[in-house]
Amino acid sequence: MNRILQYTTGIIFAVSLMTALLFTSVEAAVYWIPGYFEKEYAKYNVTEAVSMTMDDLLDVTGQMMAYLRGKRDDLHVETTMGGVNREFFNEREIAHMEDVRGLFISALSIRRACLMVMALCLILLLLLKADIKRTFPRAVCAGTGLFFAAAASIALIISTDFTRYFIMFHHMFFKNDLWILDPATDMLINIVPEGFFRDTVFLIGFIYFFCVLLIFAICFFIMHKYGKNCK
Repeated sequence: MNRILQYTTGIIFAVSLMTALLFTSVEAAVYWIPGYFEKEYAKYNVTEAVSMTMDDLLDVTGQMMAYLRGKRDDLHVETTMGGVNREFFNEREIAHMEDVRGLFISALSIRRACLMVMALCLILLLLLKADIKRTFPRAVCAGTGLFFAAAASIALIISTDFTRYFIMFHHMFFKNDLWILDPATDMLINIVPEGFFRDTVFLIGFIYFFCVLLIFAICFFIMHKYGKNCK
């Protein structure tokens, strides 16, 4: 019974770790990679689409990303477009980004909860006197493998028709139609075109799967090293 509890706790730890890592991969893709937005804007000719200099566009982007993390109270951003000073976002875009901000902050809250669960799992494993060198890596490897298989399956499905699942995502997480933007009036759709979203999703997937495989490899190495003495 003790061994089953140890494995169950290890699997819960692994699932919490994979969930926290997923949200961290999202954060890493959009916040931690220097020059990512500039590269994407150049790739999709965004400065021409919105009649802005790259410096002004990056300034607006920085304020938008600060807003999403809760480090800015509102999204009223003034800038220069086509030689005219104006507010970049209109009221519809601001209302939509308020919903996006709620999702982003909720994701960060879930990550914190997962980290707490991981800490509790480690404490429980210590109380159960689990063999950290053998039982724990096996359980984490099993949990990681299950989560990875599920995530890989979802990624494969999405890759078959990104636009379709992009729309489904918005229907799932937004209770209004504010996300349906008009490129003629809404600047947000011009600075983050679908190609930008596609690139970002693939980047998040790359970061995530790389980290998961690394964790899996570490667990497998530990299992192989100490497996011969496992009772």
